[in-house]
Amino acid sequence: MSNRQTKTDVILIGAGIMSATLGSLLKELVPDWEITVLERRDTAGEESSNEWNNAGTGHSSLCELNYTVEQPDGSIDISKAVKVNEEFQLSKQFWSYLVKSSLIRNPRDFIVPVPHMSFVQGEQDVTFLKKRYEALSNNPLFQGMEFSNDPEKLKEWIPLMMQDRVINNPIAATKIDSGTDVNFGALTRILFDQLKSSNVDIKFKQNVDDIKRTSDGSWELKVRNVDSNTVERHTAKFVFIGGGGGSLHLLQKSGIPEGKGIGGFPVSGLFMVCKNPEVVAKHRAKVYGQAAIGAPPMSVPHLDTRVIDEKESLFFGPFAGFSPKFLKYGSMFDLITSVKPHNLVTMLSAGVKNVSLTTYLIKQVMLSKEKRMEALQEFVPNAKAEDWELVLAGQRVQIIKDTAAGKGTLQFGTEVISAADGSIAALLGASPGASTAVSVMLEILNKCFPQHIKEWEPKIKEMIPSYGVSMLTDPELIREIQASTAQTLGLSGEKQAMPQ
Repeated sequence: MSNRQTKTDVILIGAGIMSATLGSLLKELVPDWEITVLERRDTAGEESSNEWNNAGTGHSSLCELNYTVEQPDGSIDISKAVKVNEEFQLSKQFWSYLVKSSLIRNPRDFIVPVPHMSFVQGEQDVTFLKKRYEALSNNPLFQGMEFSNDPEKLKEWIPLMMQDRVINNPIAATKIDSGTDVNFGALTRILFDQLKSSNVDIKFKQNVDDIKRTSDGSWELKVRNVDSNTVERHTAKFVFIGGGGGSLHLLQKSGIPEGKGIGGFPVSGLFMVCKNPEVVAKHRAKVYGQAAIGAPPMSVPHLDTRVIDEKESLFFGPFAGFSPKFLKYGSMFDLITSVKPHNLVTMLSAGVKNVSLTTYLIKQVMLSKEKRMEALQEFVPNAKAEDWELVLAGQRVQIIKDTAAGKGTLQFGTEVISAADGSIAALLGASPGASTAVSVMLEILNKCFPQHIKEWEPKIKEMIPSYGVSMLTDPELIREIQASTAQTLGLSGEKQAMPQ
């Protein structure tokens, strides 16, 4: 066993998109700070950030129906949709800055333009979609959105989905061309390659076994090499826990009071994937539908064009499943070992309150390929089983905590948990996840480095022009930023004809 000890300014746990983003921001703000990254896998971006473990949607509420809620009076609440859209605008601004600074060579390596659409069937959902369209299209963040309930127009927009479709009920769709497909795995690797060239110490095959506070207020990590089983001690003034589903266990080990009473519930995902060029060529869009009754928000069905390694494929799903693992490459004991005396009642309360979710997950796990094909054929009527294969996606751990809504509330979203003194922070939760990486990391900078924010602000505004400003108060700023980022990221002037 090694007794080697190292000291650094910042430790980032987990080599995913979140740590990559925080590391990149810090390197621009304080280039002389020493940063160490600890990752238990042998490369960056192998878990939730990996391109095969998520749908690659640049989440900006252009097509995701679960971000707009119909109120009892029939009006549509678009506040969450606006928030998610603004957060993605921050990400695009930062990526554009990295491109302009030659820190990212070719944005096409990770982001491409793909129209975002919503598709519904039945009079009730068509009415909802029309009201949603009217509410969003009046907002400058959603300009360019189109609505149609004309089957002939939909044949132009989504020929694969309309082919051989029997129309017995009203159907409708919205479409906006400013949507994107983002390869978060590729972006993660690009950012870490750049960080490595900037002398960031990136250590793979390193498992953080323990975290404890030292007498001077720093954090000491017990780190084990997964191959040799040797142990080292790493000490830092600031620690970010960005280990995806693994963050909860590490937060618990830190012992900070802010982490007490929080639990997690894992949900696995599967996609049907088509690589047949003839089928793939007939569809170029990300098309989201309505979630099934009783389904969790992250299980909204969608048919996505994906661009991975310069090859297009189609993803359909996700189909939810259950595994007690908190990570795709985790342990079957992850869930049970996350239950502690301080969160036991919270976890039990969540179990009682979410019987319908448990039932839904059990049914999803039991689905045969034939049943999954039936779900796919709701989107692609003439889909053939031989063209589609099942791919296991990543694990997502939903937060369970006590809220004003009651004990054991299941939270669908992301949340930063940080110590009162800002010396350690953990990111928990799932969707919209990677798309909001820059927004979440700015939150961490404000929470954990308040003494530096004033001096950092000019540089942050250089990287992210809308920082600190509500974009909705300045429609001209929205237009300028959207035009600028589209140009820099190669997203403008590429309105592609849909196949007939």
